[in-house]
Amino acid sequence: MPASVDTAAPTTTGRHTTPGPVPWVAMYHSVGDCSDDPYRITVTPERLSAQLRWLRGRGLRGVSMGELLAARARGEGHDLVGLTFDDGYTDFVDNALPVLRRWGCGSTLFVLPGRLGGVNAWDPLGPRKPLLSAHGIRRAAAAGVEIGSHGLTHVDLTRADDAVLAAEVAESRALLQELTDTPVDGFCYPYGTVDRRAADAVREAGYGYACAIDPGQLNGFFALPRVHIGQNDTAVRLYLKHRLHRLRRRPVEGLR
Repeated sequence: MPASVDTAAPTTTGRHTTPGPVPWVAMYHSVGDCSDDPYRITVTPERLSAQLRWLRGRGLRGVSMGELLAARARGEGHDLVGLTFDDGYTDFVDNALPVLRRWGCGSTLFVLPGRLGGVNAWDPLGPRKPLLSAHGIRRAAAAGVEIGSHGLTHVDLTRADDAVLAAEVAESRALLQELTDTPVDGFCYPYGTVDRRAADAVREAGYGYACAIDPGQLNGFFALPRVHIGQNDTAVRLYLKHRLHRLRRRPVEGLR
C-alpha cells in the first residue's frame, strides 16, 4: 500500500483552486423509539422532522454524499448538507424515508452486507435493533437513497489484520454492487475510527470518498469529518454545531 493518502480529488479545470469550507455532514443512525438508547444513536421521527425543518428554514437542504461532493467539486452547493445514516437499521425505511421525502431531502445509507437481516450485535448494551435485509436495501435504493458500505460486519478497521481489512473494505463493495446493481462510491468507517492504512485500503478498493467522524490530519476525501446528530439536538444545538464545524474543520482539497 502507498505510504500516504492522496486526499486531493482531480479538478475539471486543471487549475489550482483554493479549497472552500469543509462540507457539513450530519451523522445519524437509528430513527425510532429512543427510550432505551445508551449510545444515543436514535432520534424519533418527530425530532428528525424538526431538524430537517430547521435546515430548510436556514436555506439549507439535506442531500446524499454523492450529490454534495459533486456539487462542491463544481464550486456549487454551499447550501447543501450531507445526511448520512449508519448501520442500515430497518427503521430507516419505515421511519426515516417518509420524513426525508416530506422535507425534500436526499441521504446516504451506509449498510453492512455481511449482516443482512441481522441485528446490531456489536453493541454490548441497549436493545437489539434489526438491520435491513437485501430486499430492504433495494427498497431504499429504489427510493433514490445512495447506498454506501459500512464494511461487512462492523469491525474497527484500525485493529483489523490485512485479510479482514481487505474483506471488510473490498468485499463489502463488491457485494453491495451486486445487490443493488449500481456502483458503490462511498464508504463509512465503523465507529468512525480511521488510520492511514485503513484509508489507503478504501481508496485502493475503488471508492470515491469515505466518511469518518474526527479524522484529524487525515482529513480529506477518504476521511471526511461528520457531526453526530441526536435526539437532544434542538435548534440552538444545531446552530452551534453548524458554526463550530465550519470553524474547527480544515478545508478539503478539490472542494470549492
